[in-house]
Amino acid sequence: MTGAATPVLAGMYPDPSVCRVGEDYYLVCSSFEYFPGVPVFHSRDLVHWTQLGNALDRPSQLLLTADTPSSAGIYAPTLRHHDGKFHLIVTSVSHGGGTVVFTATDPAGPWSDPIPLPDVHGIDPDLVWDDDGTCWCTMAGVHQYRVDLATGTVLGGPQPLWSGTDRAKAPEAPHLYRIGRFWYLLIAEGGTERGHAVSIARGPAPDGPFEPCPANPVLTHRGTGEPVQNTGHADLVQGPDGSWWMVLLGVRPGGGTPGWHVLGRETFLAPVRWVDDWPVAGPLTATPPWPLRPGPVEPDRDDFDDSALRPSWISVRDRSEEHCTTEERPGWLTLHARGAGLDDPSVVFVGRRQQHRSCRVRALVDVERGSGGLAVRLDEEHHYEVEVEAGSGEVRVHVRIGPLRTVVAVQPVPAGPVVLVVRVDEARELRDARSGPDTVSFAVEAADGTPTTLAELDGRYLSTEVAGGFTGRVIGAYAATGTVHLDWIDYEPLD
Repeated sequence: MTGAATPVLAGMYPDPSVCRVGEDYYLVCSSFEYFPGVPVFHSRDLVHWTQLGNALDRPSQLLLTADTPSSAGIYAPTLRHHDGKFHLIVTSVSHGGGTVVFTATDPAGPWSDPIPLPDVHGIDPDLVWDDDGTCWCTMAGVHQYRVDLATGTVLGGPQPLWSGTDRAKAPEAPHLYRIGRFWYLLIAEGGTERGHAVSIARGPAPDGPFEPCPANPVLTHRGTGEPVQNTGHADLVQGPDGSWWMVLLGVRPGGGTPGWHVLGRETFLAPVRWVDDWPVAGPLTATPPWPLRPGPVEPDRDDFDDSALRPSWISVRDRSEEHCTTEERPGWLTLHARGAGLDDPSVVFVGRRQQHRSCRVRALVDVERGSGGLAVRLDEEHHYEVEVEAGSGEVRVHVRIGPLRTVVAVQPVPAGPVVLVVRVDEARELRDARSGPDTVSFAVEAADGTPTTLAELDGRYLSTEVAGGFTGRVIGAYAATGTVHLDWIDYEPLD
């Protein structure tokens, strides 16, 4: 069962797009500067999701270089199933990538190499087919093209459509549907911050004309005391029983004023009913009226005994076998440094999204030469890490906040492998209106498992409200210099 303010995909899984094939639901999210890109999930109940893989898992599909800024990369995918094939359309905002389409017969992959649509401009692309097979691509703005996906050719457009309510900024995330006797144009507006909202219009044809819903926005939490804020960027799906549902993004701010969200934008679920041919969205995280079907749960501990990394592991911009391998030392993950640590866009890093407000991550780290350890990353200018340097006999805690970089703790350790610990504890009470959302602490464990805390840091500086951008925290291992081996990493929720 889910409860109030509970995401169905916790952590940095924004811009959800969903489609149903038979009794199976498939969902994708934005991935920004991380590789592999566009995580793909499967569910039978819209509540429990299992990651099948990542659609963009080859350099031929996704090329993110060192000059790809954080919060750039891959934006706002739309996933649709048509004529026996899955279609994934995304915006690559780096290096002139533009609008590209990928296809697959199995959502678990493999997915095709990209089919570029060089004359389709904008972000947040959507796909829909009408009864005669014409494919319509609608973009943020909101404007629309008729396209031939086989060749990437534009057959018509761009044509402006309804762009939301008067004076609302950032009309984006359009999705177009044929439902009953109307075509519906669902959009986000108000910006992806506290003013975010979902609005809708309807018309007689995919190109309109569209009339707005008199009750717009059909979903927003702006100006409310709801624990989930920034709600928007929604997609609709119909259940096998005829019911309708909306997946959307939202954030869970913590602490005092202005409130800091650290996990990124997460995926939530809301029921939808229809009144006078208009959708009415219900409260978030309502449970569907069919039996819940929990899927397999991925173990929280990874001993790196498999040759391939689990799909939940992500890296910054790329991941090559030259710099990241489980073959060099069997049963260990080996990282060979490139660049100069977490400040460098080329850092060698393998991490997972922080998915709980309170959690603990532990790893057995053996620095063969050079330096590396465990890090909590938001971007190049906002990260904390606990680092071992070979030969020094010391562990250090580094802090990077904007232009400030400093060492806040040093601890002697014996030579050889060492267990490093990152712990995040949500603030349970406010000291005053300026209280941060959580505390991020770092420790080293003795041979008997006793932890020695090295530093306790305010978590607000690793939040979107401080750092900006579109992403959330990722916790994982890195090599700053030389070679770093990891025997295991475990992630323990503490909520």
